Amino acid sequence: MAATGIRTSRPAWFTSSYSNGAGGECVECALTDEGALVRDSKRAGGPAITVGSGAWVSFVRAVRRGAES
Repeated sequence: MAATGIRTSRPAWFTSSYSNGAGGECVECALTDEGALVRDSKRAGGPAITVGSGAWVSFVRAVRRGAES
């Protein structure tokens, strides 16, 4: 899905907490009322995908469970 149609006029992007800051592969996210936007941190002007709120919550929970293992 494209990031068009999101009501947030200027998303507040943040870098993944798993990013090491050394320019490796990582993503940026921005939370919206509908869920989250996700994009490649090296392509800030590039495309973003929209993830619905239910899917985003499930994803974050799964990542946290994996980090606790």
